Amino acid sequence: MKYFALLLLTLAASAYAQQPDQPQPHGTVLFHRDGSTPPAAATPELPPKPVEIALTEAERDALTFTAYDLDVHLTPATAHIAVHAYLKIRNDGQQPLARLAMQLSSSLHWDEIALRNGSAIVPATFTQQPTETDADHTGLVAEAVVTLPQPLAPKAEIDLDVFYSGDIPLSAERLERIGAPHAAAIAADWDAISPESTSLRGFGNVLWYPVAAPPAFLGDGAKLFDAVGRAKLRQSAAAVHLHLAVEYIGEPPAAAYFCGRREPLTAVAEDANQPIAQSSGIATADFAAQLLGFRVPSLFLTDRSANLTGDGLIAAITDPEDALPAYAAATKLVQPMLVDWLGAAPLSALTLLDHPGQPFEDGAFVVAPMHAVKPADLAPSMVHLLSHAWFPSSRPWLDEGVAQFMSLLWIERTQSREAAIENLDQSVEPLALAEPDPENPQAPQAQSLIAASSDIYYRTKAAAVFWMLRSLAGDDALKQTLQGYRDHAAFDSDPEAFEHQLEQAAHKDLRWFFDDWVYRDRGLPDLTIAAVTSSEMTGQQGRSSTWLTAVEVRNDGAAIAEVPVTVRSGSFRATERLRVAGHSKGTIRLTSAGRPEEILVNDGSVPEMRTSMHSRQITVTNR
Repeated sequence: MKYFALLLLTLAASAYAQQPDQPQPHGTVLFHRDGSTPPAAATPELPPKPVEIALTEAERDALTFTAYDLDVHLTPATAHIAVHAYLKIRNDGQQPLARLAMQLSSSLHWDEIALRNGSAIVPATFTQQPTETDADHTGLVAEAVVTLPQPLAPKAEIDLDVFYSGDIPLSAERLERIGAPHAAAIAADWDAISPESTSLRGFGNVLWYPVAAPPAFLGDGAKLFDAVGRAKLRQSAAAVHLHLAVEYIGEPPAAAYFCGRREPLTAVAEDANQPIAQSSGIATADFAAQLLGFRVPSLFLTDRSANLTGDGLIAAITDPEDALPAYAAATKLVQPMLVDWLGAAPLSALTLLDHPGQPFEDGAFVVAPMHAVKPADLAPSMVHLLSHAWFPSSRPWLDEGVAQFMSLLWIERTQSREAAIENLDQSVEPLALAEPDPENPQAPQAQSLIAASSDIYYRTKAAAVFWMLRSLAGDDALKQTLQGYRDHAAFDSDPEAFEHQLEQAAHKDLRWFFDDWVYRDRGLPDLTIAAVTSSEMTGQQGRSSTWLTAVEVRNDGAAIAEVPVTVRSGSFRATERLRVAGHSKGTIRLTSAGRPEEILVNDGSVPEMRTSMHSRQITVTNR
């Protein structure tokens, strides 16, 4: 219709041009009355294509967001989002920055960027360009490059006022680009704004808020996941505030979840007399400013209300509700163990949002498909999920490490200690590859548990640390510490608080262990049975003789290790613990009533660089 109206206007202009005393109008002549074709007009010059700005990895990696104040307007019917954001950004690089590089999903557009100085707001000079990266589900980002009036010094902060907008539909582009089938790609990349649901997981899935990071790709090892982990760690102290407004048609959304926190939405209909199916309006919610913690900002909307299980431990958002009884029954199975180790009751309910696709977890808020399966089959996963409701911590190695540790305890309780150690031993195999190698400059960088950004450390290694602490401090002391720590949130502000509480409960000095395994990353121990000597000692009259076995263990790794050493003689076993410092040797002597047959060092409970189990047959030397 627009094209037809344009054609009529152009023809009218052509006829008007034939009148002798009238000025010539502007326009394009499509054809003359006599049917002849007018001479071709000169092709107008197109504006030059913007030159892509080359940015260094250091520039992209220098920025840390210390505050997000987001005013978000969603229109689910059209998948649209419009945001006014106030940002505080710090230069954590080594050099002054003459420009800032920030990224959004490629389906969004930077509308305005201004510099704030007190009450003064000055429009900034910026360009935006597409940049390939798998930090967003489209495989591409809209990167804004802001030119600063003066360089931003290291550790200095700058305030920005930003407007951006666009649509966030489903996209499987980054996974399909590397060969994933469409169905599998959508099951993994399910982030979208839509009338059915709004699910925005953040950095690493969809960049619905500004970030700053070098490009990272799924086919490049763990680079993308490491980048997400570093962003979580660096911005954990950032203050985040969200004001949300949602345009709705029909039933308004019931609640919003931002960073795992729930707020109800207050709806105001435009016309209260309209039938519900045809009504429209605005629903709003406000999430008070709070520290971000070790997470990326996520946002979910739901039009369903949560259903509590009878014990109040689970708030499930699912329709239909046929899966809920199985989850309630699984909770009853694992609750006694959680109470025994972590306290009488959780600090919050576990929220489960039923959603197809790969699961997403943010503390005690979990988005995952819910199925009606046997409670015993659900129990192992429920142990981990409910642990976050019982024991939340802002320190990742405690938050995730305790949850993984509780999963090992469940295996021990329902199967055997050997099965739990085997599970632990298998899970830490990748850790040996991730740990630093002082002889290889290309090896990964060290990550202490208190400053870890990779889940192989704050989840897997941390679980191994808790398993070792059972032997060092005892179950009772560890239980007392876990329960006391979670009831005093102020402990989280001190990175050494957990050690101090455990030492008080166990009446032991554990600094030597925390220094090598928590506060520093000295890699893993590397043990070898260096020597074994055994001899028979003559007993007193009327008594059988005993045997004395000396075992020398060498540690070629840098981390200290305290391991069980066992002497076996037929069905008889005697075990003592031996502590061996890094790059040193240790000797222990064990006695047995019968002739010793075998020495066992470590039982898989202490992770090592190569193997975590050592044995040697004994050659006896008689005195």
